[in-house]
Amino acid sequence: MRIGIALDYSGGFHQAVDRVVELEKAGIDIAVVAEAYAFDAVSQLGYLAAKTTTVELASGVFPIYVRTPSLLAMTAAGLDFVSDGRFRLGIGTSGPQVIEGFHGVEFDAPLGRTREIVEICRKVWRRERLQHNGKHYQIPLPPGRGTGLGKALHLINHPVRERIPITIAALGPQNVELTAEIAEGWQPVFFLPDQAASVWGDALAAGTAKRDPALGPLDVMVHASVAIGDDVDVDVDARLAWVKPQLGLYLGGMGAKGRNFYHALATRYGFGEVADRIQELYLSGRKREAIDAVPDELVRGMSLVGPRGYVAERLAAFAEAGVTTMLLSPLAADRAESVRFVEEVLALRPA
Repeated sequence: MRIGIALDYSGGFHQAVDRVVELEKAGIDIAVVAEAYAFDAVSQLGYLAAKTTTVELASGVFPIYVRTPSLLAMTAAGLDFVSDGRFRLGIGTSGPQVIEGFHGVEFDAPLGRTREIVEICRKVWRRERLQHNGKHYQIPLPPGRGTGLGKALHLINHPVRERIPITIAALGPQNVELTAEIAEGWQPVFFLPDQAASVWGDALAAGTAKRDPALGPLDVMVHASVAIGDDVDVDVDARLAWVKPQLGLYLGGMGAKGRNFYHALATRYGFGEVADRIQELYLSGRKREAIDAVPDELVRGMSLVGPRGYVAERLAAFAEAGVTTMLLSPLAADRAESVRFVEEVLALRPA
């Protein structure tokens, strides 16, 4: 099992980078930078590339609607170049509220667009003259669109690798099936290992049946909050409570009613009634009550919080559920504790 971290901005960006550098020496395998509708992740990944030497760097994730497919490919090739072949392209759809509300772009055809984007990126990295006649993207533009002067071009530079790994963030059955078919990696969110097979097993099996063997096994990259210690050292309930605001936001407010992918996932996990309650509270402005309504069972199931023996058991459960990469978010009081938690997971991880 690989161990990585999600970049943590508490204390500022430069402190976050220093933490990555320190953890690289400790042996982490990957660092992931989110984007959402915050600062762009590209500039931060470029900075990280200059400060690190061995750790894999990944976008977690770039929304597919806000960059052209060619620009996504160029950006990935550029980050792979400055990192000497250490970049992984993480992409995802985001959601209608962000794509249409912040970027002013229509949120449509997520499955079709994702498939075509992956095809286009791989053509660009192979330095093929780019010609793509898909339903959603036509490159060059066909006659009757634009000036008519577009020509098929290939990337000027020679990429470090012509096959940069692609990870897709996916939750719904069709998107998960597509990911298992075409991508090197899958990045779900709010992963409950004990229910993974019942929620995603059929979709993963269907996608894997169509998978090109050249892609290798699917790298399943899962986020988990971590705090390790006996109650004397770590107040388990208090640390778990730190996770609830994020869950309250995502289940309650990250999407409109009927279009909240995280609420839908909680429902598939069997928390439908409580997810409805959280959403009702959050959207009515009662955010504190929504956070308090997040069930302890859900938080514990997706976290690594408790004594060493318990955390070792949970890591084994994640591995048994098919997880190959754990992306850690330390629930730490300070930098030293944050580093200690990650180092302990490195020592406990399954082979």
